Amino acid sequence: MPEKETLQRARRDAAEGKSPSTQAGEFVREEIHHVREGKHGARSPKQAIAIGLSKARRAGVRLPPPGRGKASSATRGKAKRDLSRSRKSRGSSTRRSRGVRRALKREPRSSGSRRALSRQARSAARRRSASSRSQAARKAARTRRSR
Repeated sequence: MPEKETLQRARRDAAEGKSPSTQAGEFVREEIHHVREGKHGARSPKQAIAIGLSKARRAGVRLPPPGRGKASSATRGKAKRDLSRSRKSRGSSTRRSRGVRRALKREPRSSGSRRALSRQARSAARRRSASSRSQAARKAARTRRSR
């Protein structure tokens, strides 16, 4: 279950008209904090990010599943289930959540380090084209709030 503060931040982002990925960023941020403070671990930064995105979808952030060729069919299926889960109000299975928590506790904490996240960000950027990165930078400059 996401923390109340994270939900409030995400809702504020939604009210300000920010993109679903920005709203989901709050949940990813929370997940990285959980790994860093030792609440649980993650096998890789990518796994911590995936957990955060899953929580965001379940909390009602309209984040579409990854496109074909972007992720495995299992990942897409999970994303679709998470989205449909946000529309239903069904409780979670105690046994399953306990099992997941125990498994995550056995994973390393280093995946939340600055170094690991930096490496993940660099490799993610490398997969994008130069024009796509340039376009994102231009949009960031255009939409940056003046102080």
